[in-house]
Amino acid sequence: MTGQRTSGPLRWAGAALRGLLAAAAALGTAELAAGALGRATASPILAVGAGFIDLTPVWLKDFAIRAFGSSDKTVLLIGLGCGIAVAAAVVGLLSRRRPPWGLVGLAVFGVVGVVAALTRPMADPVDAVPAVAGAACGMAALTLLTRSIRPTSPRSTAGEGTRGGDAGPTRGYDRRRVLLTGAGVAAVAAAGGAGGRALLRRENVSAVRARLRLPAPASPAGPVPSGAQARVPGATPFRTPNPDFYRVDTALVLPQVDPRDWTLRIHGMVARPVELTFEDLLNLDLVERHITLSCVSNQVGGDLAGNARWLGAPLAPLLRRAGARPGADQILSRSSDGMTLSTPLETVLDGRDALLAVGMNGEPLPVAHGFPARLVVPGLYGYVSATKWVVDLKVTRFATDQAYWTERGYAERAPVKTFSRIDVPKPFARLKTGPVAVAGTAWAQQRGIDAVEWQVDDGPWRPARLAPVPGIDTWRQWGAEWDAFPGSHTLRVRATDGTGTTQPEHREPPFPDGATGWHSVVVTVT
Repeated sequence: MTGQRTSGPLRWAGAALRGLLAAAAALGTAELAAGALGRATASPILAVGAGFIDLTPVWLKDFAIRAFGSSDKTVLLIGLGCGIAVAAAVVGLLSRRRPPWGLVGLAVFGVVGVVAALTRPMADPVDAVPAVAGAACGMAALTLLTRSIRPTSPRSTAGEGTRGGDAGPTRGYDRRRVLLTGAGVAAVAAAGGAGGRALLRRENVSAVRARLRLPAPASPAGPVPSGAQARVPGATPFRTPNPDFYRVDTALVLPQVDPRDWTLRIHGMVARPVELTFEDLLNLDLVERHITLSCVSNQVGGDLAGNARWLGAPLAPLLRRAGARPGADQILSRSSDGMTLSTPLETVLDGRDALLAVGMNGEPLPVAHGFPARLVVPGLYGYVSATKWVVDLKVTRFATDQAYWTERGYAERAPVKTFSRIDVPKPFARLKTGPVAVAGTAWAQQRGIDAVEWQVDDGPWRPARLAPVPGIDTWRQWGAEWDAFPGSHTLRVRATDGTGTTQPEHREPPFPDGATGWHSVVVTVT
């Protein structure tokens, strides 16, 4: 059907839609190119998202983790998608009057994608290809969509009721051509995106992980004592299931590292550089240990901590094999996606169970938690100890090399602070008068928990029962019984570590070296 004419608002809406379709075609093509190259990080949207994370101020990062938890990356990608959609609609509107402006807008999208891709830590020149290909396809799509609405040839129509029955020429567009062009561009966008995702799935190592069989440890973990798990509904499990273990990192897409291709280099200020394959690693005397990890971003009362049974090779013998030179005080570890973390050298050599871990709770590391290998150093916050997908250890000095988080103002040395939490009852719970179970968790890795006390309102501190634990590197559950009475009440908790030091009451934020303060919950008893 030809000769269709549209009103003003519809013309503006159509222009915005053309911009959206052109941007979708650009992104779909870019995803296809990234998939063909086998480099997910070359995807412009992921590269821009990663760049945004790098530029995010500490306060905003902490807010995102606090508000969205492990969904923070999903929220970021949704927000980024919405921003791209708005920008694409603006490009379409600009192109309505001046088509070259729309092409310039799409070219700018491409430049941003190229810059973002090439400034990633492990970037390769080929990473510019998806953004360039996407921009070119988007520009071609916008050109086709713009041409599809060009007026058709004038034709005369007899207008009934017109003065004297005059025939007048009309100029419109070919609706069929517009619809077919739009559908074609949308199909390119969908096919490109789906194709790119399918190609990247070829790189997925989940199947390799599922077939992997880890050797038995030369030194198994000690048994978990009977009673380590509090028998209170709602209490935190002593051992955190792998799917529930907290995840905090900057990876928008999980690195896919095939253990058959994995190698670890130990180099820098060493007498004898060491290189290990995954097979070499599994042939070492592996040990198994119960260790609690916690994130520096954990707020008072937060849940960014987890306890697992880790299997791995002790790090200290590997570093002694390499022979650290005098003056070295840092291990700068690097993951396969370029993330760097800094670990004080003395904490790996002081006798604690610092591990190059390959297993978690009786199975190979989940991909989200570092498969095929990661670092686990008890007693330190994750940002200075828990490198996932680790491929490189450089023995160096803090004065020479800075890691990702220390560049952003976090402390170089960050031992875990004594922490306690009320897990039961939950905040703002409504309770019945009478006996009420109060329970929670406390930890102070490398020092252990010697005592936990709890308080109702401003009353006296009461000692809590402590559950047995397999060692000083795990959290410890505590419990008590409260004869609850009517009213609104505040429950508080504090812990004392193995050195006799009690948690301070004053609250400090997580930045730069971990939060402090007593956790409290408000409940109502009726």
